Amino acid sequence: MSAKQPASGRSGPGRPDLGSTPRGELSVPGTVVPGLPPAGSFAELELPAELMGVLAGLGVREPFPIQAATLPSALAGRDVLGRARTGSGKTLAFGLALLVRTAGRPAEPKRPLAVVLVPTRELAQQVSEALAPYAEALGLRSATVVGGLSVNRQVAALRAGAEVVVATPGRLADLVARRDCHLDRVRIAVLDEADQMCDLGFLPQVSEILDLMPPGGQRMLFSATLDRNVDQLVRRYLREPVFASVDPAEASVTTMEHHLLNVHPADKYATATEIAARDGRVLMFLDTKHAVDQFTRHLRGSGIRAGALHSGKSQPQRTHTLAQFKDGEISVLVATNVAARGIHVEHLDLVVNVDPPADPKDYLHRGGRTARAGESGRVVTLVTPGQRRDVNRMMADAGIRPTVTQVRSGEEKLTGITGAKRPPVQDGTKTGNAAFRGLGTRAGRPPKESRRAVEARMMAEARKAAQVRRAR
Repeated sequence: MSAKQPASGRSGPGRPDLGSTPRGELSVPGTVVPGLPPAGSFAELELPAELMGVLAGLGVREPFPIQAATLPSALAGRDVLGRARTGSGKTLAFGLALLVRTAGRPAEPKRPLAVVLVPTRELAQQVSEALAPYAEALGLRSATVVGGLSVNRQVAALRAGAEVVVATPGRLADLVARRDCHLDRVRIAVLDEADQMCDLGFLPQVSEILDLMPPGGQRMLFSATLDRNVDQLVRRYLREPVFASVDPAEASVTTMEHHLLNVHPADKYATATEIAARDGRVLMFLDTKHAVDQFTRHLRGSGIRAGALHSGKSQPQRTHTLAQFKDGEISVLVATNVAARGIHVEHLDLVVNVDPPADPKDYLHRGGRTARAGESGRVVTLVTPGQRRDVNRMMADAGIRPTVTQVRSGEEKLTGITGAKRPPVQDGTKTGNAAFRGLGTRAGRPPKESRRAVEARMMAEARKAAQVRRAR
């Protein structure tokens, strides 16, 4: 992939040109200054030989647009405000600069030199794994600080003198309060997926953490959208940031297709089951933990290798399930929004919203699990008649113009769009609708509820979850 010129500039004194934005998103005011010219190659950046060797060994030859646009200024120590969709290469955009500028400065016990804040455990682990070979090449020690895992191991890593900490705000705040981590030596701070941290209510914790760091350090903020809460962080903590916007959040990526499939309510889960039975991996989103567990059991009973991922699972369970999905042991990952960010799976070409999201940001980030790093992909959303108005409004707010198709289970149109096929186990029936009969039951046991009762309950739960999101 060749580097592209970033879409940057100003729309007035001190204002970055953000291009078209989703409805309600704000320009970020403040003093924004021009950055250094974008890099055409990693060689132009004069990175240490150790890093160039790792890049070559991993087959990373040319920078992605966000890397080309921000790395020259980030390596020079400038504050950076980057706007790019998920999957566009942001981790190396801030990670290489952070590591190069931290190398050669050993940390004291419990006093890291660089901190990366992310909204979810999965994203923290992904960032840590992505940076690990580069950090090792430069002799840097790192610690991953997240909830749901052993705090003692994390404290031990901090006491050993980790130079780089990748953390979720909650666990890092806890360790700071316990005096197991001190932030008075932090020279570089990165906020990744800043919009979701704000959406999840982490803004107060993020602010408290940044306030504990010495003034004058380098700050880098990356976000897919720049709304009011992110604007507060930019105003308060970034000094004359270099702004780069390479993938407008509302724009449909040229390698990503968007489809709305209008389905009959009684046929919704039969349709979803046939999609899950396709060849290749698929990530499927439902609104509630209960619905995820039920649908996963149903898929397994239909002979489909499926796993469930949601916040009700322990972190080791979540990590194990995600590893199974990445390794191909399971072909279908059924998840709540916990999987909407922080998950990178190679060659994942289909994301299915079994339950449509109510928020355009959720749609963009769910869809961002596919078509990553220049690959192609499709996002498919199942829509019943009662959901059409809300879904159309949500898609308009997201800036997406999808292809709309009326489908039924077993139809060639469905197969053509998604690769759907009949599941291996049909419960002795011939119709696609019958695949829903055992939803929520164990193999060999009669269902406790009728198919219509289960479907009605699941749809009621989905409507309730959507109302809760809209009320926030």
